[in-house]
Amino acid sequence: MHVLRAAAVCRRLHLALGLALLGTTLGVQAANLRWAAQNDVLTLDPHAQDHATTNAILGHVYEGLTRRDATYRPEPSLATAWTYLSPTQVRFTLRRGVKFHDGSAFTADDVLFSFERMRHPNGNKQTYLSGIKELRKVDEHTVDLVLESPTPMLLQNVASVSIMSKAWATKNNTAVTQNFRSKEVNFATLNAMGTGPFVLKAWQPSQRISFVAHKDWWDKPAGNVTELSYLPIASDQTRAAALLSGEADLLTDVPTQDVARLRSDSKLKVIEGSEVRTIFFALDQGNDELRGSNVKGRNPFKDKRVREAMNLALDRVALQRVIMRGLSVPAALMVAPGVNGYAADLDAPLKPDPERARKLLAEAGYPEGFEVPLHCPNNRYVNDEELCQAVVPMWLRIGIKAKLVVQPFSLHSQTFQRGESPLYMLGWGVSTFDAQYALQAWGHTRTAGADGSFNYGGLSDAKLDQLINAAKSESDVAKRNGFLREALLRVRDEHFFVPLHHQVRPWVTRQTISIPHRANDQPQAWTAVVK
Repeated sequence: MHVLRAAAVCRRLHLALGLALLGTTLGVQAANLRWAAQNDVLTLDPHAQDHATTNAILGHVYEGLTRRDATYRPEPSLATAWTYLSPTQVRFTLRRGVKFHDGSAFTADDVLFSFERMRHPNGNKQTYLSGIKELRKVDEHTVDLVLESPTPMLLQNVASVSIMSKAWATKNNTAVTQNFRSKEVNFATLNAMGTGPFVLKAWQPSQRISFVAHKDWWDKPAGNVTELSYLPIASDQTRAAALLSGEADLLTDVPTQDVARLRSDSKLKVIEGSEVRTIFFALDQGNDELRGSNVKGRNPFKDKRVREAMNLALDRVALQRVIMRGLSVPAALMVAPGVNGYAADLDAPLKPDPERARKLLAEAGYPEGFEVPLHCPNNRYVNDEELCQAVVPMWLRIGIKAKLVVQPFSLHSQTFQRGESPLYMLGWGVSTFDAQYALQAWGHTRTAGADGSFNYGGLSDAKLDQLINAAKSESDVAKRNGFLREALLRVRDEHFFVPLHHQVRPWVTRQTISIPHRANDQPQAWTAVVK
């Protein structure tokens, strides 16, 4: 599939010269990095889908006003500085001399355009705009962000607001964010125009995404990668074989059954690391009747006793041992260790108790249980389909007959975003490393803006909303963390979700590759060194 229409031979010559110069500047030989993982991007539109793989890939093309450093704290990116004119007005000084990949200049107009584009309800990334009331252009290299109230997470959030060329988007009739859930395709879903360290060269869906280094990038790469290939390989066996055969250099979705074998191979090395991602099941708590169930006129998931029974039915330690082969941490909380707000003393999963679970179902009016479709992906999370297959008999023991529906994540995601999944698996990585981002996205009552941007189950709890809202604008760290703790505790004790575990996420590379592990599972190719 043709993606970017480069200026043919002349541009290729200039690009080749630029790559050669880059290798000379670094003092090391220019190199190609081939990165293999389980699933493909959902879209190339940077404002459409808050999907970790899509964000990781597009993070090589697009940049924000800030970015997250090696310790995940915000640092300057397309903005060189920011000044608080008041608690609710922040002035950002934009970096001068920055060029988009087509050579055009980056200005304040691109910032205002990108922020407003990301607000569009077609997408689901509005959480990153939380607290922002409006943007004002001061001059070509200065913008003011006017806030609804003090916003402690502002600098973290704007790191995820990708800046797109306004002129490019307007010219190509893609000024509005893609409507992914309705399967819309526009120019921005297949093409990209950012300021980042890599230029998109081609995308062949389910096969390969190719990039070349941006020779005019404003920053200096920490590594020597001048060509990057992303290889989505759904099959565990094929993915591992690609690394072993030398067809891939970096593997991030490491099959759990192959970790020991890969670790023992002298040509490879395992980069240890956990991920700030929690795997869970979301339940439809908004509709008055449960879609696809044999229960008519009622929705069992609105009853706390039913939700508690579903949690009590699961043996998370068995899932950790048998399905995950130890590469998981059984979870009670909906955020993982490493996220601000996480508390180990709260993260004690319920011990399986099928007998009590059956009693709770009977008390709720379902002594014989009920049927419900269970929607799961088969190419997104570690052993996702296997996990779903394992929980089906656990729920069946208490009378809940989960009818398994398995799809690739691209279809799975569209299905639950259309409100067609009464019970579905989801994994949530906390890109800001702060619990507010997670709670606000999937826990807050859904509105037309940032609140509830990923709440497709219809959860609406006034007390939880109150706690999340308090955390959004509280500048006192201790008070704010108290609100986050109370909110996470309420989610846990009301059983609004069915958490399974926090993922442990080692990467494997060839011995010739050096790249820092990232807890958000997003490798940065510009930091990789290939010997």
